Amino acid sequence: MLKITNLTYQHKNADDIYEYSMSVKPKEIVAILGQSGSGKSTLLDLMAGFLSASSGSIKLDENELIKESVEKRPITILFQNHNLFEHLSVQKNILLGVSKTLKDSKEDIKKVQTILKEVGLEKYEHTLVSSLSGGQQQRVALARVLIRREPILLLDEPFTGLDVDTKIEMLDLVKKITIENNLHTIMVTHDIQDAERIANRVYKVQKQKLIEQ
Repeated sequence: MLKITNLTYQHKNADDIYEYSMSVKPKEIVAILGQSGSGKSTLLDLMAGFLSASSGSIKLDENELIKESVEKRPITILFQNHNLFEHLSVQKNILLGVSKTLKDSKEDIKKVQTILKEVGLEKYEHTLVSSLSGGQQQRVALARVLIRREPILLLDEPFTGLDVDTKIEMLDLVKKITIENNLHTIMVTHDIQDAERIANRVYKVQKQKLIEQ
């Protein structure tokens, strides 16, 4: 169980204090809705350690994460901007999820091949990313995130800009992977239809607080 309790944050030179409390079970997807600038992404930044909370708790089971460094938190994030290297192959891009030196040990290559099957790209292992469609590139980005096998998956509007059919495919894939890998998934989105399609529960940021819908 992922449990966020009275997590607070205040931007410099601002009066507003953001406060977040929520829980996510294994195999569950929780969606967070809200207007642009309402504080949706701030929560993800606090969870990942990119921002320091003023107070509160982030616990995975009984492990407190709030004081852990960014690299030690059991969290991966998929952003809207996937930051792929288009001059590299699919395999090399995914290897960057486990190694900055692009080492290609047999163990790491096997991990890449396994994750490619999960996202339906096993035929594209040695294909340059630049030749893939937008949806396929997002699958590569998702695979690069998932290869670390962390239990918490954060999605910061990663499918914005995709056509409707491709977005549905990606949402369904996230649902499938969340269930198969016992993930605790939090998806920030401005699209209520995305939330309704795959989320077990929905929260909305209202007046700097999370309100369950």
